Amino acid sequence: MTEDDLDEVLVIENASFPSPWSRTLFVSELNSPHSFPMVAVDSGEAVVGFICPMLVVDEGHILDVAVAPVFREMGVGRLLVEKVLDECRMQGAEFVSLEVRVSNLKAISLYRQLGFIITGRRKRYYENGEDALLMEYVFSKDKGFDDAV
Repeated sequence: MTEDDLDEVLVIENASFPSPWSRTLFVSELNSPHSFPMVAVDSGEAVVGFICPMLVVDEGHILDVAVAPVFREMGVGRLLVEKVLDECRMQGAEFVSLEVRVSNLKAISLYRQLGFIITGRRKRYYENGEDALLMEYVFSKDKGFDDAV
């Protein structure tokens, strides 16, 4: 993701969340030494999804992820999360965590399919009072990620 992507990213963000991030927050992520925001683009180079992860020492965290409504359920979100997991693994992360709205059943299902487990609940985490589930993906040799070692 670059600043040139932000107009398209903000359209997706605003279509996806009741309390969307501001441009300033995305710029802050772009400038953070711990963050590595990414976009998914279609064949015409239009942004169709994005993810904002960070990695601090050995802990990865996904802060924000969204896919344009017309591209949902096509594997874009899965691709973005898998890319983050690969990057975090390569950089030595022990785990990757995220928060997800308890009502976002499709996202919860995707994260479970990818191997995330629910490790907690954050009461009234979102501005509208909705709870968040805390989910974590833990890297381990028995999952096959270290086959090359």
